[in-house]
Amino acid sequence: MLPDQILFALEVTLNGLMAGVMYALVALGFVLIFKASGIFNYAQGVLALFAALTLVGFQNGQIPFAHLINATFGTNLHTFGWTLPGIVAIALTAGVMVGLAWLIERLVLKHLVNQAPIILFMATIGLAYFLEGLGDVMWGADIKTLDVGLPQGISETVESATAALLGYGFFIDNLDIVATIVAVILVASLTIFSQYSKQGRALRAVADDHQAALSVGISLRFIWVLVWSIAGFVALVAGIMWGTKSGVQFSLSLIALKALPVLMLGGFTSIPGAIVGGLIIGVGEKLFEFTIGPMIGGATENWFAYVLALLFLVFRPQGLFGEKIIERV
Repeated sequence: MLPDQILFALEVTLNGLMAGVMYALVALGFVLIFKASGIFNYAQGVLALFAALTLVGFQNGQIPFAHLINATFGTNLHTFGWTLPGIVAIALTAGVMVGLAWLIERLVLKHLVNQAPIILFMATIGLAYFLEGLGDVMWGADIKTLDVGLPQGISETVESATAALLGYGFFIDNLDIVATIVAVILVASLTIFSQYSKQGRALRAVADDHQAALSVGISLRFIWVLVWSIAGFVALVAGIMWGTKSGVQFSLSLIALKALPVLMLGGFTSIPGAIVGGLIIGVGEKLFEFTIGPMIGGATENWFAYVLALLFLVFRPQGLFGEKIIERV
């Protein structure tokens, strides 16, 4: 029989792995956009928020812009009076994210071909604030409950299995287990797409040089619509997981800040690196809080990831899986 402290540390590690997967789901969207355009997409966290708001709105039959319509015309509209099944609402929301990707390319990105990365980055900042405001006007700013049928609560299977094996039942959330399975499927699919598909190779070519990609017949506009659509779908998955876990509220967009250390550890251009970085951050912050936190007053989870990312920036700025930049002079 293992000592209780070791068993509890194992439980903390497992919960850290699960938390790391949730961080990695957000980081995946950043990696996809960076691989296609070479810029950091500040709007990815807001995309997750917007997707979650839209999903709840569809599922509850909420009328878009109801608050604006009521304030303008003195009406009292709220819902259409129906409730959609979760899978139908998810499909409709995925369609909205694809349409949003097309509009972003049509109205913003096509005017910024060959512009400096800082210009594209500033465009994503403007896009983030616009989408946050649009989500507020469309669906309201109140906290919403998201339930698409995902299992929640402590997994009795894991608890009973670990209790039988170790004499100590591990408390693992069912939602975290589902998130882990979904993340593994997403990473495998995106890695295969990026490495072995024609569109994936075109995506990497666009990231290297927009003008060179255009000169060999690659449609930059199609690639941007494609990658923003995929990033929108990843944002939808992240929004579902985080929204189910903590409710759909406007602070959901701040999960982007948690993805930054993940990207710095894993590398901005690596899809597997997003997962590995997320797992390192998740396990590291939980174990640090468990071992060192009590000695210094706790609350170390708020800053541990950023300190670790700072160390990586000093000693390995390209991250674990990022491409090392070699300049010849």
